[in-house]
Parts: sequence; C-alpha cells; structure tokens
Amino acid sequence: MARLQRTLFTTPIVNRLLAGFSRLYLRLAGWKVEGRLEVDKCVLIAAPHTSNWDLPLTLMTAFVLDLRLHWLGKHTIFKFPFGPVMRWLGGIAVHRQKSNNLVANSAQALREFKGKVQLIIPPEGTRDKVTTWKTGFYWIAQQAGVPIQLAYMDYANKRVGLGPLVQPTGDIEADMVAIKAFYAPFMGKHADKT
Repeated sequence: MARLQRTLFTTPIVNRLLAGFSRLYLRLAGWKVEGRLEVDKCVLIAAPHTSNWDLPLTLMTAFVLDLRLHWLGKHTIFKFPFGPVMRWLGGIAVHRQKSNNLVANSAQALREFKGKVQLIIPPEGTRDKVTTWKTGFYWIAQQAGVPIQLAYMDYANKRVGLGPLVQPTGDIEADMVAIKAFYAPFMGKHADKT
C-alpha cells in the first residue's frame, strides 16, 4: 500500500468550502448526518455498500464530520485522467489479483501516520450482493492497534453517520456478530444487494 499522504480533506480553504457545500447539499436533499468521531485514528467501515453513489455520499459526510479519510479502490479507477483526482480524494489503488500484503502494509501505514486519519473500507469489498464480508478491515485494525469505527448509510431513512467504536478483541467470530447486528437495520441504495 502506498504511504498515506495529504488529501483534499487536509487542503486549507477548499476543505472548508466543501464542508459548507456538503452540509447544505445533504440538508436540502433530506439527509440527516449523525454521530461524531471520538478518536484520531481508526479503521472506518461503511455499510451497506451497494452503489457508486456511496462514494460521493461518503465524501460529503466526511466533510461535514471533519474526517480525514483514505479509502481503498480498484486500481482501474486510478487510470489517467482520474488517478490524481482519486488520490487527492484520499484514494489508494489496490490490485485485487496481486498478493501484496495489503493488511500488513495498511496496518503499518496507520501506525506510522502522524495525525488524524481514518482508513475507510467497505466490508463487502464490492457493490454486488455478498453472503459474507471480507475481514481485512478487522485484521488491519487489530494489527494497527486502532479501533473500528462503524459508519452507515441508510438510504431508506436518509440517515448517514457514525455509530459505535469496536475494539478488536482477536475473537473475530464474536466481534463480527456484534458488528453485523449493528448494521442489520440499515438499507443500501439498492436494497436487493443489502
């Protein structure tokens, strides 16, 4: 994984302008932003992830909540001419077919980063319907020694925000039961994929 770097979220003036725009847009569109971040570093999971519209909604929410997001994305969306923009938006290209120690590298990057940072990972790993979640987010958080921040998008009720923090105990089965129970009431944009 590439070293974490400065992004749009840390660009002075532009950051504040986009925060104001995001707050106004979400309010006019009927969305309610809930919760607040209580730690400087965490792995943030956002679910359910069923649509390309999740990214702009997530970015606007991040501005409203003053987050410093980095996110992992399929390497193909980082091709010219969009690559520099995607990286400025906090994106980190991932080659899914290559074995590249993504968990260990991500955990190390989080441990070494000085300042406020959240690595956001959709646990489904795709916008398609899945029966099981990928667990990389869990192991990244455990190895980095940071909590998991539960974030949600509930299209049915137009609510988006931050839920509780979960500290990985190492008992992934028990921790995942609690995490998935939190997400049970939320609906993605495409409910059939939730």
